[in-house]
Amino acid sequence: MEKKKIIFVDDEPNILDGLRRMLRSLRNEYDMHFASGGREALALMEEDRFDVVVSDMRMPGMDGAELLETIQKKHPHAIRIMLTGQADEQSILRTVGVVHQFLAKPCDPERLKIILTRTSALQDMLSDGGLKDLISQVGKLPSLPTIFAKLQKAIATPGVEIDEIGEIISQDIAMTAKVLQLVNSAFFGIYSRVDTPARAVTLLGLDTIKVLILNLELFSEIKVADEVFQIDRLWEHSLLVGKMARAIAAKESDDKDVISNTFLAGTLHDLGKLILLSSQPKQYRQVIELTQEKSISMIEAEQAVFGVGQSAVGAYLVGLWGFNGSIIEAICFHNCLEKYPGDVFTPTLAVHVANIMYYKHRPEEIIGKNLGINMPVLERLGFQAKLEEWEGICSAIMQTQSA
Repeated sequence: MEKKKIIFVDDEPNILDGLRRMLRSLRNEYDMHFASGGREALALMEEDRFDVVVSDMRMPGMDGAELLETIQKKHPHAIRIMLTGQADEQSILRTVGVVHQFLAKPCDPERLKIILTRTSALQDMLSDGGLKDLISQVGKLPSLPTIFAKLQKAIATPGVEIDEIGEIISQDIAMTAKVLQLVNSAFFGIYSRVDTPARAVTLLGLDTIKVLILNLELFSEIKVADEVFQIDRLWEHSLLVGKMARAIAAKESDDKDVISNTFLAGTLHDLGKLILLSSQPKQYRQVIELTQEKSISMIEAEQAVFGVGQSAVGAYLVGLWGFNGSIIEAICFHNCLEKYPGDVFTPTLAVHVANIMYYKHRPEEIIGKNLGINMPVLERLGFQAKLEEWEGICSAIMQTQSA
C-alpha cells in the first residue's frame, strides 16, 4: 500500500527540526514533508497529492487560518490539523469551519502519532474519493429549520439564559456534534472530556455561541422535500436512539465514559444520513426509490448509489473531528454488527439494539427491507438472554415519548 503523504508547516526551523526528530520512527509508514511557510506548502501541494496537512497558526505573511482555508478550496481531500499556541480567539474562530482537529503546541509526540495513525485509517474508510472530498469540505452543518430559527431567536433575546441555549442545541444532531468537537479541542484547553451539549455551551459561553451562529454562520437550515425524506423524524429518531442506547449501557456498565459515549454514539449514529441528504438530495432520492424498486434495505441501496453506507460517512466525519474511538466504531458498525470485532459489551452493540427497537415501535417509518437484531452476534457474545430486558427498557422509553 502506498504511504500516506503528510506535510508539516511552521515558520520556525527549530520546530520543524523537532518534528523531524520526533516522527523519525514513522518514516516507514508515512511520506513526510516539511514546509517553512504557507506559500511553500501550497507550492508543494500543487506538485503532489498530500493526505494530511498539519499547520501552525501564527506565521508571518500567510497564517495557518488562511493556509487551511485555501487548502479546503483547492485540495478538499486533505485532512486539516491546526497546531495552536497562544493564538487569539478571533483568529482561531476563523478556522472553526475549516479545521478538522486542533492540537495544543507543543504537541505531545505520542498524541500526534495516534492522530496520524487514526487519520490514515479514516482515509482508507471511504473507497469513493469524491465522497472524501465532499465530507472534508463540510463547513456549514445542516440543521432542522425549526431548531435553527428557535436558536437564532433565543441568542438575539437580551438576558437569555445559557441553559436555554444548551437545551435548544441538544435537540439538533449537527449542532450537538459541532459544539462538542469545538469544546473538546486543544484550543479551549479543557482537560476533562465534555460529553453533553449543555455543558459544552456553558463552557464555550454565550459570546462564542453567538459568533458561531451569527457571524460565522456555521449552521444552515436543511432543505429537503417531505416527499424525499421527512427530515424532522431523523432528529427525533436520533435523540430517542441515543436515550435508549444510554439506558441499555447503564444497565450493563458502571463506567461513566461507556455510558456517555453510548449516548453520543446513539445521538449521532445517523449523522452521515444528514450529510448525504443535505449535500446529495437527488442521489438520496435514488436511494429511497431503489429500496422500493428492488425491495432492499437502505444500507444496500446506499451502497449501490454511493458505494458506501451512510454509517461510514458519519464515522469518517466524527473521526476527522477527533471524537472518541468507541463513538466512531458505534456509528460505523451499528448496522453491520457482524463486521465489528468486539467480544464484550460495547456502545456499538447498544446502538445496534436501540436502533432496531425504535423501528419495532415505529414500523411506519421503515424505508425498504426491515432489519432485525443480529442474533448470531448476540449469541456469540453471550447476550441473547439480555435481549428481553433490553427490549423492555427501550419500550418504556418509547412509550413515554408517545404519551
